Amino acid sequence: MRKENSTNVLNQQFLFQVCELNSAIAMIGGRWKSQIVYSIYEGNNRFHLLKKELINISEQVLGRQLKELETHAIIVKKEIPGSIPQGIEYILTNKGLELIPILKMLCDWGKTYADGKKINIELPHLCV
Repeated sequence: MRKENSTNVLNQQFLFQVCELNSAIAMIGGRWKSQIVYSIYEGNNRFHLLKKELINISEQVLGRQLKELETHAIIVKKEIPGSIPQGIEYILTNKGLELIPILKMLCDWGKTYADGKKINIELPHLCV
């Protein structure tokens, strides 16, 4: 938990006021959020399916990232009626669906300009 008057918090508030891009990046930033959003788009809309798809993410981190995406109204959590135990699925909101082409464009941009190293693991096919 950060102090409300810390330099980091004050700088973040300033940057969010100066440009909405900073706010947008904060909403979808983080190590796993873009992969989670795209994986839900691809149909992996249950916790266990996301965990199976994103093999290196811990359950704690996945839960926290889902909660943050829900807080920003990028996804909604929906109870599956009649399931025992109570099942939950995650659904992209319109706001989340509008992110898909943006994420694909960022992926293409990254292929052209990012200096990341290629590794041989399977992830949702955002960057094909």
